[in-house]
Amino acid sequence: MQTVLGQPTLTGIFFFLLFVAATLYITYWAAKRTRTTAEFYAAGRSITGLQNGLALAGDYMSAASFLGIAGLVSLKGYDGLIYAVGWLVGWPIVMFLIAEPLRNLGKYTFADVVAYRLKQRPIRTAAATGALITVLFYLIAQMVGAGSLIKLMFGLPYEVAIIIVGCLMIAYVLFGGMLATTWVQIIKACLLLGGATILVFLTLYKFGFNYIELFSSVTSKYGDKFVQPGGLIKNPIDAISLGLALMFGTAGLPHILMRFYTVPDAKEARKSVFYATGFIGYFYILTFTIGFGAAALVGHEIISKIDKGGNMAAPLLAEALGGEIFLGFLAAVAFATILAVVAGLTLAGASAVSHDIYVGVVKRGKADEKQEVKAAKISTLCLGLLAIILGIVFKGQNVAFMVGLAFAVAASANFPALFMSIFWKKFTTQGALASIYTGLILSVVLIILSPTVWVDIFKNPQAIFPLKNPGIISFFGSFIAGIVTSLLTREKEAEEKFESEKIRSYVGIGAE
Repeated sequence: MQTVLGQPTLTGIFFFLLFVAATLYITYWAAKRTRTTAEFYAAGRSITGLQNGLALAGDYMSAASFLGIAGLVSLKGYDGLIYAVGWLVGWPIVMFLIAEPLRNLGKYTFADVVAYRLKQRPIRTAAATGALITVLFYLIAQMVGAGSLIKLMFGLPYEVAIIIVGCLMIAYVLFGGMLATTWVQIIKACLLLGGATILVFLTLYKFGFNYIELFSSVTSKYGDKFVQPGGLIKNPIDAISLGLALMFGTAGLPHILMRFYTVPDAKEARKSVFYATGFIGYFYILTFTIGFGAAALVGHEIISKIDKGGNMAAPLLAEALGGEIFLGFLAAVAFATILAVVAGLTLAGASAVSHDIYVGVVKRGKADEKQEVKAAKISTLCLGLLAIILGIVFKGQNVAFMVGLAFAVAASANFPALFMSIFWKKFTTQGALASIYTGLILSVVLIILSPTVWVDIFKNPQAIFPLKNPGIISFFGSFIAGIVTSLLTREKEAEEKFESEKIRSYVGIGAE
């Protein structure tokens, strides 16, 4: 099979430029409507539940889940699904525990909620640190992915690719704020769901729309082991640990939590999770089919020859079934996928710096709108440049572990403090700090000592920490630290504010 991957194709460039032109026009349109802080951070709270559901899906379905899961399934079979299932199961947690209180208690960031009845400055510093570290790890993974992807698809040098992505994402966020970012995510979600649906339709058409045919074709090639669990993760504790990080990490990702402030009220916030879960669940059923389809129709040899991790399984399948034109379209969709995610990440990082650190800590909550928007724009620019530099520095590294690390940090540093501050009356400022910093330090240190980094990257013979994902230790460690410290330090003020917090969290009286 001859592939045109890696040579610039006319169709690929056409779809790519079309997408860029459309999104820049939206940015121009949004820039005229973005003046105040509420407009910059939260699109003026004007997004409907369905729009936000699509945008959440667009923010969440990263290139890692589109190219990565399809690739994992195509090479490892059944076990590639653990990521899809783990990432999906996080949504009911967001739905039932987080979405409504978050929307009612906060203003622009999740630190607003953690700090609602606790001491503002230390909490905002800690929460913003957790948010920024999550965002940075996630950004590096996306940028490196973007560079390699564009290099593979359009034959552009890696550095040039990184700079293009960086400049586009800075433009979206800097000029269009949350409004532009939201519409970029909505368009991307529609493109991705559409493209993947067509790809699955073409795949199943080959097998007479019969999944049994597809699976028997796969098992005749690679044996029955391929459709049974155990191909990727041998250790059950590792599987639980990874599952915990993927599930609770979703409920602690700053760029996801931030989207709940873009809707008018808690009812729309719940609706948007409902829609997002539907779109994302449907999407993971598609990637699963694409993975097995690529294994059957393209074959392991070609997939792993082009990319060892299997990331090109979906584009190769598209080329095999729909020729160069469909490949060009999917390449542009994969690019759009990365752009929408990095724009959401940049905005979340910038809001942590400007809203939490600059306004909350440096200015002690006393800054006018103009100053805050200016601070947000400066942070956007700095984060964008940092992302470009880090993307170039990490060239050629295997960055898969960074997404895992981002989820481990989100699950261990961000989620427990957020959860306890909403639901537990005796939670104190010291408890929150203990919880955030314990989760943060444990997840980062244990990932470095785990086989993923200690053996695979530092080339040491033996890992100090046996599990590949630190979730199971850092997640519970964070809760224990928060509970024990809170019980040792009483905080009268925080307990007194709990009743009013509860009413506002359930009913939404006084919500922004």
